[in-house]
Amino acid sequence: MHFPIKRILPHLLVLVGFIVVSLAYFSPVLKGKEIFQSDIMHYKGMAKQQNDFREETGTETYWTNSAFGGMPTYQLGAHYPHNYIKKLDLALRFLPRPADYLFLYFIGFYILLLVLKVDFKLAGLGALAFGFSTYLIIILGVGHNAKAHAIAYMPLVLSGILLTFRKKYIGGFLLTAVALALEICANHFQMTYYLLLLVLVLGVAYLVDAYRNKELPHFFKSVAIMAVAAILAVGLNATNIMATQEYVKESTRGKSELTINADGSPKEVTSGLSKDYITEYSYGLLETFNLYIPRFMGGGSHEDVGPDSAMYKFYTNIGASPVEAAREVQATPTYWGDQSIVEAPAYIGAVVLFLFVLALFLVKGRLKWWLVGGSILSLLLSYGKNLGFLTDLFIDYVPLYNKFRAVSSIQVILELCIPVLAILGLTQLFKNEDNKETKEKALKYSAMITGGLALVFLLFKSSFLDFVGVNDGYFRQAYGEYGQSFVDALREDRKSMFTADTIRTLVLVLLASGTIFLFLREKLSQGKVILIMALLIAFDLVGVDRRYVNNDNFVSSLKVNNPYQASAVDQEIMKDQSHYRVFDLTSGGARASYFHNSLSGYHAAKLGRYNELYEFHVSKNNMEVLNMLNAKYIIAQDEKGTVFPYTNEEANGNAWFISELKAVETANEEMLLLDSLNTKTTAISSLPIESKKFSVDSLATITLTDFKPNYLKYTSNNSNDGFVVFSEIYYGHGWQAYVDGIAAEHTRVDYVLRGMNVPSGTHTIEFKFEPKVIATGSKISLASSIVLVLLLIGGVFFGYKKMNEGA
Repeated sequence: MHFPIKRILPHLLVLVGFIVVSLAYFSPVLKGKEIFQSDIMHYKGMAKQQNDFREETGTETYWTNSAFGGMPTYQLGAHYPHNYIKKLDLALRFLPRPADYLFLYFIGFYILLLVLKVDFKLAGLGALAFGFSTYLIIILGVGHNAKAHAIAYMPLVLSGILLTFRKKYIGGFLLTAVALALEICANHFQMTYYLLLLVLVLGVAYLVDAYRNKELPHFFKSVAIMAVAAILAVGLNATNIMATQEYVKESTRGKSELTINADGSPKEVTSGLSKDYITEYSYGLLETFNLYIPRFMGGGSHEDVGPDSAMYKFYTNIGASPVEAAREVQATPTYWGDQSIVEAPAYIGAVVLFLFVLALFLVKGRLKWWLVGGSILSLLLSYGKNLGFLTDLFIDYVPLYNKFRAVSSIQVILELCIPVLAILGLTQLFKNEDNKETKEKALKYSAMITGGLALVFLLFKSSFLDFVGVNDGYFRQAYGEYGQSFVDALREDRKSMFTADTIRTLVLVLLASGTIFLFLREKLSQGKVILIMALLIAFDLVGVDRRYVNNDNFVSSLKVNNPYQASAVDQEIMKDQSHYRVFDLTSGGARASYFHNSLSGYHAAKLGRYNELYEFHVSKNNMEVLNMLNAKYIIAQDEKGTVFPYTNEEANGNAWFISELKAVETANEEMLLLDSLNTKTTAISSLPIESKKFSVDSLATITLTDFKPNYLKYTSNNSNDGFVVFSEIYYGHGWQAYVDGIAAEHTRVDYVLRGMNVPSGTHTIEFKFEPKVIATGSKISLASSIVLVLLLIGGVFFGYKKMNEGA
């Protein structure tokens, strides 16, 4: 048997092409620069303590004190033992970031189209259409790396599923297991959940088809095989999944015991996020056309409208110098949709959408209805509160849907489905199955629909659209006597952007439809059509992408790796080598976490109880609560704007004996009592405990003698039995207490802190973070890895044997 080099060579060339294109788009990485991503800057602040600990000790801490008073690191890039699927993932992402994610977009989509039996040249074209979809590039610009990571593996998972349904059981099983394991490894469960919804739509399409063709046994056999693959994929990621499942119940995604909000209003009781929070970022109905005309609604929240704009004239007319006017127009609030913040439009491409509509007329069968169904479901759910009856139905009745926010991001599904069907349409166009008349009719209808839509918007824009944004009233007030002139200039620029991009879309549709027309008239070959479409799609998508993510986003590696510089205030505080916390009133995000044990931070899944305490008390500067959290330093700002460190002499310290432990009935009562509680002498708890008073010796002491993120050691001395409150966040799934080396019970007090009974005399008290979930999950991951390797060896052997038999 000879190695099939001729079959492999085209794919190798495409692979090299993907590498070149990925590096070309993000060319500054070749000069050692890195993209500056705001979310990653926050992550670096949050993860600094655990990363330093790993570097210094060679071991992992699964707890950090650097943010929100303390929290697990499970969603902060924790490293787990025997996580071999992560090693495979890192091997696949061998290019510099973010070129690695763009390469993953390309290769995953390419494999999906090959599985769908698309010619490799068209598969390469489709990969470009998917990879350069504007939303997929934008998330790389802002640092949503985990989201991009998960999206990149979606096509690969679908490839394994489709292979299995096509009776390629061994290959389908192995690819599904590995791809799904990589998908889960990306650690963005919201994207994986959306993929599951698309898979369910695919399953329905195949079930209906199997019923019609009397192939139900094959369907259920395929489902069983994929179920085993899914179990194996979960096993390979067991530690991360188990830790996340344990943590999510305690996070803001879990159920709260409170029935009131910080303002006293009734709290929505839910096992997940509130509906308002879930639907905060809901896609506007009219924004649908952003998919087709990039700046239909003004583009991103802030655009550079340039020196030829009405806004530039406005600024110069009110006395601004040319330099000042040029600076001001760089961040013009052109977006006039309903969402609060939009980095860029979720543009799929005029050419891609034209081909998608063409495919609706040419492609038949279950794949078409799966892709159309997935696209429609994705679009409808992205509307969120703007299509409340459907969103409420999913939030109330679809399992886990209420665990995720920013419903507009479900559009990643249509951003995957639309280019797939577009390429299947081109594939069908090149086949001889349909007669020429059918193809010409499909071309005519698709050109009329897409081109006609753009033309209607162009001709009747002033009748259909008002170009008024939700914040325009604020601008009128903010600019005083110039307010109306500001808004008028803003609307004029919005209309100009709309007109320019609509003309752009119309021209691209005409060029694409003209190319296919010439092919049907046998004036262009298939190869030339593919080349022209590649050029049109690249010009279309890359042109829009570069408006928002380009070389200007790259900075020196030093700035990326050291995003925060210690101020004089930070340096002054850091002279204190004791264990304390800092409350920074001058800056948000994770800056304080980079240098100190902070009471604030930046994370989408904080511990739920601490988040509630923050909203009720910390954010309102309740000093008794700040004292019990050991906020020794408060970074504040005086009237002149000078930042200074305020030393809080009243901070309770690391631990203290109390004179009374008081039981309360409800979480509401516990939270509200903290508003007036003397936390130095009294502790409260809504857990089923017994109220008790203690005699506190005036000479009693408890001192912290050693501290690490995952370890605390105290020495206590008290002539009486007593109760100690520790200024550490309670988390019952891992923190173990020991008195003189013997395991001891501790409980939750003061809503978020730890407390425990300490006998009289001198004792050593230790807290160790020893999460059992890590040990258990690691064993499962190791066993699953061994099983996968054995199955891969068996699959390769079987495939080799089959090839020899067929030779």
